[in-house]
Amino acid sequence: MSNLAETLYADPDVAQFYDYRGAARPDLAFCRKLASDAHSVLDLGCGTGELATQLADNHRFVGIDPAGAMLDIARGRRNDPLVEWIEGDARTIRLAERFDLIVLTGHTFQVFLTEADQRAVIETIAKHLKPGGRFIFDSRNPDFPGGKTRTKEETLRRFTHPKHGEVEAWNESVFDDETQILSYRNSYRVLKSGGVHTATARIRYTPKNTLAALLDDCGLTVDRWLGDWTGRPLEPASREIIPLGRNTAS
Repeated sequence: MSNLAETLYADPDVAQFYDYRGAARPDLAFCRKLASDAHSVLDLGCGTGELATQLADNHRFVGIDPAGAMLDIARGRRNDPLVEWIEGDARTIRLAERFDLIVLTGHTFQVFLTEADQRAVIETIAKHLKPGGRFIFDSRNPDFPGGKTRTKEETLRRFTHPKHGEVEAWNESVFDDETQILSYRNSYRVLKSGGVHTATARIRYTPKNTLAALLDDCGLTVDRWLGDWTGRPLEPASREIIPLGRNTAS
């Protein structure tokens, strides 16, 4: 299994900037609607707990993440009896509980760089879904015609951090066509001090047919393949590959 030691936001000095990425989160809005009739939700890659804050208080919510620095922020958001935060690996975590809904948002699925690791994550989903329970995750479409490589100049932006004031942020990425792996670096420069905080990570682009085979092998049924978080159906050149399915086991 691949090493998740390179988890992008494992460093507290970088994790503190995660919630100021500047991108809208339609994935969280979509999952909030999915959870409307779910009593229990498992988030395999919960990060700083953004989804938990958007769910009603009557949801049982368990958030899993390998980055302790992210979970420290999550605990500051929601710390009540219905919410549980666990530092763990989505490939191997096993809980004595099954859930109505399991989600992996923010392209968490792509941090698993081998087919064996992806299968292990999907097996975790299958083992933790109630009969009839639903799952959803997103993975960038390798056939999307937009470029995958980014430079500092293309992505440079500013935001105001409550502790550090004005911060410059940028992303740099390089895509390997042979391995279908994107290597990227996220950087943050605090203008007041000049200090720069940087972390790197890699993600894998996986075609739909591979994902479909893995899901089928693990006993999960896909009801709809979505091409983005607005709910549009998947097309060959869609930006995202989003399987929305269920556990059909009795």
